[in-house]
Amino acid sequence: GVLLALLVLPLYVPVLIFGAGAVDSHLGGTGAEAHMLLLAGGLLGAIALAPFACAAALRIAME
Repeated sequence: GVLLALLVLPLYVPVLIFGAGAVDSHLGGTGAEAHMLLLAGGLLGAIALAPFACAAALRIAME
């Protein structure tokens, strides 16, 4: 359980950074579009890679 958390933690950090940057930009009066576009790009990349990760996890679980 702890090892899995350490492996997944680097995937959460960019979302946290860009999300906080978007909120800070919006509250500061500047546009948050760049941060939101980076978050959307990460989401699209995750959606594209999710089936392959699920298939690999199922193969490992069947062993």
